[in-house]
Amino acid sequence: MKDLPIYYEEKHLYDIAYRNDFNGLSEYFKKLDSEKRKACIVSDSNVNALYMDEVLKVAGEAFSSVSSFVFDAGEERKNLATVQKLYKKLIEDRFGRKDIMIALGGGVTGDMCGYTAATYLRGIDFIQIPTSLLADVDSSIGGKTGVDFDQYKNMVGAFHMPKLVYINMSTLFSLDSRQFWSGMGEVVKSALIKDKDFYLWLKENIDKINTEPITELSDLFKHIVYSCNVIKKNVVEQDPHETKGERELLNFGHTLGHSIEKYMNFELLHGECVSIGCILAAVISKNKGMISEKDCEDITEFIWNNFHLPADIVFDDNNIDDIIMLTHSDKKAVGNTIKFVLLDSIGNAVIRTDVTDEDMKTALLEYTEKYK
Repeated sequence: MKDLPIYYEEKHLYDIAYRNDFNGLSEYFKKLDSEKRKACIVSDSNVNALYMDEVLKVAGEAFSSVSSFVFDAGEERKNLATVQKLYKKLIEDRFGRKDIMIALGGGVTGDMCGYTAATYLRGIDFIQIPTSLLADVDSSIGGKTGVDFDQYKNMVGAFHMPKLVYINMSTLFSLDSRQFWSGMGEVVKSALIKDKDFYLWLKENIDKINTEPITELSDLFKHIVYSCNVIKKNVVEQDPHETKGERELLNFGHTLGHSIEKYMNFELLHGECVSIGCILAAVISKNKGMISEKDCEDITEFIWNNFHLPADIVFDDNNIDDIIMLTHSDKKAVGNTIKFVLLDSIGNAVIRTDVTDEDMKTALLEYTEKYK
């Protein structure tokens, strides 16, 4: 797989690099004048045990000095308290504006490391080394960084483009089934909003995806990652700072998905909630006459029957009002208006501002009636 370059207004911003190990990092580090810089590798406790030693070895041979910062794994650590500890680490290690941070991990690590890099000394460089499918296909690309604040997901953040996204495909080896299918939530989201052909390919190959060992670095998984990267590249290049509306389409499945994720106190994985959110957004699209009953059935059945979603999720009078209330505190809300991404057709998403609480309630009840 060739590197995928990211541009904005004809200026080359960074590359997405694809390799099967971490050894290739050396050539990219040298392009960043690594011998003149210090590096801090940020990772969570799970990824640290798997990959930190390998990356430290490569980085140690390239940078003037290398340190690491490890935090306890979990979405609940993605907050300003952890960022404060990271600031302290950088200050104590005398990091300057020419030094660099490296995010080694999934979406939580990438978001938090990127936000720290964006705000430390008003901005220093950072590199994304994603280690989950979800981070490979979505969160590591595009320069969105941030942390959660109380019940508000990603409310504190900044746009800060990485200098490199380095995808080591072999890290898919370490994913358990649940983490893999969480990543697939962002995969199907990408297909639904921008690429009907990719969506049809996913349907045609879903049996292989379900049965082929993740430990096989097959063309199947390479195609999944690369296709999603191309979709996000095209969106980000048109609207890097989410000012034109195009980039907001990437939030398909996220408005109710984020609210469910928070309501469940992050007991569900992000991608699981996005998958549920995609089903709910398809139902709302159908109820508003935007897509046909047949297309809605196609989308919802495909996700539910294949994406290994938790079967014990029930939406009823005990939680619906609370979930809907959380959508109004989402960062995408403007005053009392929620920007909701819906489908005009499979592969074509649009932003709507006319989704009501009643629309969401109806969809949540339909979901429970059908899948419980």
